[in-house]
Order: sequence, then structure tokens, then C-alpha cells
Amino acid sequence: MPTHDTVFERRPAPASAVAHALAQTRQAPFWLDELREPDAHPPLRGETSTDLAIVGGGFTGLWTAVRAKQRDPGRRVVLLEAKRLGWAQSGRNGGFVEASITHGEENGRSRWADDYETLERLGRENLDAMERTVLEHGLDVQWERTGELDVATEPHQLAWLHGTRPRDGESDVVLLDRDEVQAHVHSPTYLGGTWRRREVALVHPGRLVHELARLASELGVELHEGSPVRRLEDAAAGVQVVTDDGAVTASHVALGTSVYPSLLTRNRLMTVPVYDYVLMTEPLDPGQLTAIGWQGRQGIGDLANQFHYYRRTADDRILFGGYDAIYHYGGRVRAAYEDRRQSFERLASHFFTTFPQLEGLTFTHKWAGAIDTSTQFCAFFGTARKGRVAYAAGFTGLGVGATRFAADTMLDLLGGEPTERTELEMVRRRPLPFPPEPAASVGINATRWSLDRADHKEGRRNLLLRTLDALGLGFDS
Repeated sequence: MPTHDTVFERRPAPASAVAHALAQTRQAPFWLDELREPDAHPPLRGETSTDLAIVGGGFTGLWTAVRAKQRDPGRRVVLLEAKRLGWAQSGRNGGFVEASITHGEENGRSRWADDYETLERLGRENLDAMERTVLEHGLDVQWERTGELDVATEPHQLAWLHGTRPRDGESDVVLLDRDEVQAHVHSPTYLGGTWRRREVALVHPGRLVHELARLASELGVELHEGSPVRRLEDAAAGVQVVTDDGAVTASHVALGTSVYPSLLTRNRLMTVPVYDYVLMTEPLDPGQLTAIGWQGRQGIGDLANQFHYYRRTADDRILFGGYDAIYHYGGRVRAAYEDRRQSFERLASHFFTTFPQLEGLTFTHKWAGAIDTSTQFCAFFGTARKGRVAYAAGFTGLGVGATRFAADTMLDLLGGEPTERTELEMVRRRPLPFPPEPAASVGINATRWSLDRADHKEGRRNLLLRTLDALGLGFDS
């Protein structure tokens, strides 16, 4: 079957524009770099006991801490973070807060058709609850319920757009033709789009980490940074969580370790780290904003398998990320993987293809983060140690919103009583693990290559992708 170049290959940005834009770029996550470093929480020293110990100080751990105290103010809660709160994925993402907890409707319906209507409702309720928490507690997180534009940049992608024409402005998912999507944002790459008006919010993820930590502290949670957990041990009163300089004996434990090696052997092959790369521009001036016409401030994502996501910030920068998704042999998380010149150059070129009217703009920050990817492309859940330990991981890039749902799900599981969440097939059944090396590296990179080829063949999936689809392991962004 013949292949064709994508719009980013047909209209590459000038090499000089890319070089100029990246010349002075700082290697650091913008969300954390622009904030004043908060006072550190002390490491755990010595031995103590608690009702609930939480391992991991990202969104999963922080939401679990907040929700635990909101559900039972008298419960003692201790949270342990290996480094600084939010320093990993929670401070490195795009700040898109999705209602979906299943990585989109197609993934959800294909895996859990009988539960999908419930999953969709629970996802919307979760997003609404996050918004209430932000508003009721005055969290300074730059929350914007803007929705997202899903844009087609190739003719074959137009058939993938789903939505309804607005009736008196009431439709939540609005289908846009070429002229209509151009009226929202001016890009020569856009052929059509869907505006999901209420399904997505934007947030400053660094501020969300700091504000959740503040709220948790105000609710009485004990936060400890610089306290890497080395192992879990059975104890008469529950589970002992052992750090370098202390230990916590807890009646229950919630694990929110994301992409990092699980403290449970059973979960070591359940996720793999896939590196995602991001650029942040300097602030746009009024003339540049007028040139792109992006007045609605919606988040934007394109429909390719290797897709881009981008958004405006409160100070009118543009975050531009995605496309490359890099897995390194051995599944390790390494700082050296974060500075990948070819990925940043490719992103910069794609940015100026998307917005040629912004040529001359520079990028102030570049960074990367490791996505905890599971074979079902959204979070999985479970318990261990006779129900005393609960875990959630494998968010596959949608953790900003889904971590709050995961927090309540883990607390439900630890409570031991069936709830609407714990009865979901998505919660009750574990996905397939990834194979060990070298099969993992061969399979993941072959899949990535196949997805790229599908983008060059009008979306047609090859034998490998069709086989993975049949096994329930396929992915269509």
C-alpha cells in the first residue's frame, strides 16, 4: 500500500527557525521552574504508627491523602515521598484534566462495554468534584474549564470526528468543519475538528501539587519528603513501611508509585515507562495572539496515532508536546533520557508547521517525563497483603484527572465493602502484564513503528496492530 507524507513532512519548518527557537531553551519543567520552591517537609525519622500510610507524593498520593481525611477526619494519615512532592510526572505533564477515566470512549467501550455508561458518568462526576474542590478550598491552580479541540490534520482523520451540531449553544460535543475550526484557532493544518466543551479542564500542575499538599496539611496529613520506601513487611498491627531512616506501621497502605518500580513483585511487569517530550514558548504578544486567533483557550490535540497536544498558559505561553513516545531497553527511568535533541527539534518543527505565523518565537523550557503505561492504556487497581495494601498505576498519560478517581477507588478497596467503583470490571480485573526483556523492547518499538506507518497510510493498521486489537492490547489515540 502506498504511503504519503504527513502535513508535518509536507510543510517542514525552516531549519533556521527551529535552531533559533531552541538556542536558549532551558532544560527544566516550566511548571516547577516558575514557582518558588516550597519549604521542604521533613524526612521520616524513627518509627511511628498510623491508620493509613501513603507511598508517593504525586497526584495519586496527594489526592488519596486529601480524600482520606475528607472521608474520615479522625483517621491518621502519613504520606512518604522519595524526593520532593510532585517532582516527577505530576510536575511534568501538560495540565490537561480529562473527564475520561478509560483513555477515551473507544478504549473504554472496547474493553468494558457493559460498564461503559457507568464509567463515563463516574468520569464526569470525578471532574466535577475536582472543580468543586478547587473552588470550595480556593486552590490557586489556574483552573479553566475550557474543553478541548480535537483536530483533524489529514483528510482520512475527518471520518474519526464525532459530535453534534450545536443547538442554541447546548451541545457538549460540537462538530466543526474546516471554516468553523479555523474560526476557533488559525492553523493551516486544521481540516476539521470536534470541540468537547465540558469534558476537559486545564490546570497548572505544579500549583496543583503545591495546593493539594497545602490542603492535605491543613486537614492534618503528615507529609514527609526525602523518605524513599525500600520495602513492605508484614506486622502484627498491619504493614510496616520501611524507609532509609525510619518505618511506619500502618493498618492500611496505599501505593501511588506510578512509573517507578512497584513495591509489590506482582506489579513489576504491569507498567513500562514511555518518555514524552514537551516544549514551552516565551509569552506571546497581542499581535501574535491575534495572528493565531486562539481566543477560546481550549486545549488542543490532533487525531494522529503519534499525536501532539498543546495549550495556552495563564501568561499566554504555548505548551507543545507529544508525538515521540520513547521506550528505552530495560524499562528504566533515567534523567539522561530527558534531553533528547531529535525529539525537541522535531517538536519545534511541528510547532512552526502548525503555526507558521509564529516563526521567530523562541522556546524558554524543554523537558520530558516518563508515562506509566499499562496494556489497557488506563489505570488498573488491586489489593495485596490480605487487603491491607491497595494500589493504582498505569494511567498512560491521563493521570491528572484520573488520579482523584484512583484515590477514592483505593480507599474503597481498603474499606473492604463493595461500592459502585469496586464492582467495576476495570477495577476487579487486572490487565495483561508486559513481557520481560528483550521481548518488551521488541514489541513496544515494533508497535510504535506500526503506529507511525498507520499515520502514513491513511490510518490503516497493519497485521501487528490488528493482532493487538484482537487480543485487547491495541491502542488508537
